Amino acid sequence: MMERLREGASSIWVKIILSLIIFSFVFAGVGSYLAGGSEQAAAKVGDQEIGQRQFEQAYQNERNRMQSQLGDYFATLLGDPEYVKQFRRSVLDRMVNDVLIEQRAHALGLRISDEQVRQTIVTMPEFQRDGKFDNDTYNMLLRRSNFTPDQFAEYMRGDMLRQQFLAAIQGSDFALSNELVALRKLEVQQREVRTLTLSLDEFTQKAEITDEEIQAYYDQNPQQFTRPEQVKVAYIELSGKGLKDTIAISDGEVEAYYDDHHAKYSSAEQRQVSHILIQGDSDEAKAKAEAVLVKLNEGADFGALAATDSDDTFSAKDGGKLDWMEAGVMDPEFDKAAFALANAGDISGVVQSAFGFHIIKLDAVKASVVKPLADVKDSILADLRDQKAAEVFYEMQETLAKTAYEMPDSLEDAAAAVSADVHTTDFISEADAPEILKNPAVFRALLSPEVLEDGLNSDVIELAPEHVIVVRVEESRPESVLPFDEVASSVKGRLAAQKGEQQAQQKADEVIAALREGNSDILATESLSFGEAQTIARNGGEPTIARVVFTLAKPVDGKAVYGMTRDASGNVVIVALDKVVENDVEAIATDSQMAQQLEQMHAQQDVMATLQVLRDTSEVAYPALDTATN
Repeated sequence: MMERLREGASSIWVKIILSLIIFSFVFAGVGSYLAGGSEQAAAKVGDQEIGQRQFEQAYQNERNRMQSQLGDYFATLLGDPEYVKQFRRSVLDRMVNDVLIEQRAHALGLRISDEQVRQTIVTMPEFQRDGKFDNDTYNMLLRRSNFTPDQFAEYMRGDMLRQQFLAAIQGSDFALSNELVALRKLEVQQREVRTLTLSLDEFTQKAEITDEEIQAYYDQNPQQFTRPEQVKVAYIELSGKGLKDTIAISDGEVEAYYDDHHAKYSSAEQRQVSHILIQGDSDEAKAKAEAVLVKLNEGADFGALAATDSDDTFSAKDGGKLDWMEAGVMDPEFDKAAFALANAGDISGVVQSAFGFHIIKLDAVKASVVKPLADVKDSILADLRDQKAAEVFYEMQETLAKTAYEMPDSLEDAAAAVSADVHTTDFISEADAPEILKNPAVFRALLSPEVLEDGLNSDVIELAPEHVIVVRVEESRPESVLPFDEVASSVKGRLAAQKGEQQAQQKADEVIAALREGNSDILATESLSFGEAQTIARNGGEPTIARVVFTLAKPVDGKAVYGMTRDASGNVVIVALDKVVENDVEAIATDSQMAQQLEQMHAQQDVMATLQVLRDTSEVAYPALDTATN
């Protein structure tokens, strides 16, 4: 229970269950995640479909994110078809969970207003520069992610809706004082134990192994003594790491770059506007908005009309005034009209947006300002070094690829062309290859007919951005069963270890059975004895012993309770639990850290239970997976 409590405290459960960290997907390019279509459905949740393209894009984005975090290790994992299958299913399950949560939130009447979406977007750190919302950064990231502002706003609305639903579940959990005291008592409980160790080495050394047994084991288990296909490898590794430190940038280059990219170092024009909103898209709503416009043209006060006639109750309190904004943030029609106004005080006509009919007044304008060169010089230097280093690396990569191809019988010429070294290995298999060669793409190249059989250099293989390798096979030997004489001693050792482990286990079972029946004479008969009594805490002492000790029943009438485990060396350890030591604890406040941890654990369980109920009561199908299975 205490281990689960600690796990609940350390896990960020919402992230794991529903992937509420938006940008792990968004800025990997998940724009088409929102796009529907008539293609085959990857999953169906009631009447709502998750399209195959939609799923494939989300899968690719999550794969890219994992690749950036785990690097070559993740590439190795992707070499296992079973892992890829499970990984794909986990991404699709998360997408289904998102749909289930949104459907339930809508059914409960939960809503996210346009203003909430806008405020969330403008305060996102990803869109900030110098502590303020930066419209250029915002638009750049949206374009890179294949989003329009409307699509991104709807994506955010869905994500915020899920968070609102989850927050309602999380906020309903609480911890009782007596529950906290009971858990604390379990946590600080101690147990008095004695241990007796049966040495595995002693049983192994005493194990009698015949030649017939050794031969029979070898004959029956050839796979254990099969040497895999092996190769001796020569390779050239090329990495861009450290290239930036060798790149020199002149002041003239910095100034030229600055002059060519003024927009990049300029703050966006900002405008402050007031508006009057008449909600709806009916002729009646439009007529009402036009009537308000007539009053304004006749000299009515804009702020006064906003206070009495605007359906935007938040801005109406301040005469319709909105926060400073940049182009591209608001609804496209609203945005277009607001930035078409020329002078402070100008009023637009009636503008229709997705939210209704607006009348917009321009209050003030902050012009775009270019940052001084001195303020952005370091940033420019970094950009130029990145660019030049990338150019140098890819020139070297092209030279390596060309020379390795034109001189296919050796890597020496290719190495000389890029001033690199040729590295070599002894005979290796994929399992024991150096880390750089364990990449699945590398070993596929090594075992390809052109490289393995024809003795040619491989193509350039990309291990990671600006990190490539070219390989060749210098010598190979096929998979084969090792001769009996080479492995006989190893077989004997394995058999002795197996027999020793079996005999140690049998002896432990025999001793424990006798002790449980009250026959302690077996200890003297077997020349065994328990060590001195020791008191251990739940998180103290040898972990393997503590784990088994705290699962044993409480001793009754002073009779020891017995259990068994193994230590880190594989020795069998018999444990005698003599006494449970209860400790008094003080009352624990329901607003303490422990209470919060318990509430988080409860919340995690509630969310998982809620998802299970939603799945059980909804029609969820996986057509693409079902087709693949069939």
